Amino acid sequence: MFHRNIKLILAGLIIATAIWQFTESNIGNGIFLILFSLIFVLFYFKNEFILLAFLKLRKQDFAGAQKWLAYIKNPETALVRKQQGYYNYLHGLMLSQTNLTQAEKYFKKAIELGLSMDMDLAVAKLNLAGVAMSRRRKIEATNLLNEAKKLDKQGMLKDQIKMMKDQMKKI
Repeated sequence: MFHRNIKLILAGLIIATAIWQFTESNIGNGIFLILFSLIFVLFYFKNEFILLAFLKLRKQDFAGAQKWLAYIKNPETALVRKQQGYYNYLHGLMLSQTNLTQAEKYFKKAIELGLSMDMDLAVAKLNLAGVAMSRRRKIEATNLLNEAKKLDKQGMLKDQIKMMKDQMKKI
């Protein structure tokens, strides 16, 4: 919605207003304004459109997720580095259903920019392994599968990794 620097400026102005309210003995208003400014600080670190796209993606609504991501006009300047990673990660997830070449590009860029959760990184590497396997690049696919297995600490991708390793044996 707002550029990331504008969010910090708004948070600073609201905190300044909260301090003024404290000096005027309006403690309730000051506390409310401090809590209100935390919303802008939260949205500095977690982009609201990416969060909404994640919610749509959980419901398998790819068109809705694409619509929310389309609101981010210039991701290189509007997003922090990790948010850019998730922006590319979401694009890669949506394109992995239809266009593997584009999905590979987005997943590689997401891994390069960084993802904060190991599970998301494991999913990205698993998808890249699938793309490499479809292109008959067995060594690269094996390396990516091993990296995904290391990152999957909860064992949620265990079945998918095992299935892909079985398919690679057939190649």
